[in-house]
Amino acid sequence: MSRTVYGCRLAGVSPIVRTEDLADARALAELLKLSHPNSVSTYLRRYPDMPRPVLDLGPGRPRLWLRPDIVAWAGARRR
Repeated sequence: MSRTVYGCRLAGVSPIVRTEDLADARALAELLKLSHPNSVSTYLRRYPDMPRPVLDLGPGRPRLWLRPDIVAWAGARRR
């Protein structure tokens, strides 16, 4: 899908992400009060509405989430 901005076509342009908003599994485990970072994978399987990583480099490699998305999701679950 391409978007038009100021008359130019932008195809496949990635969104801009603030690096300070990125969080790995360890940070998510702390944020969600989980006992271990591996529990984040369990949450991904258990809760289909949980935000997915914005960066997933494959098995055994880093995954990064947007912290504001996780905070909003966790807050909605607590209500």
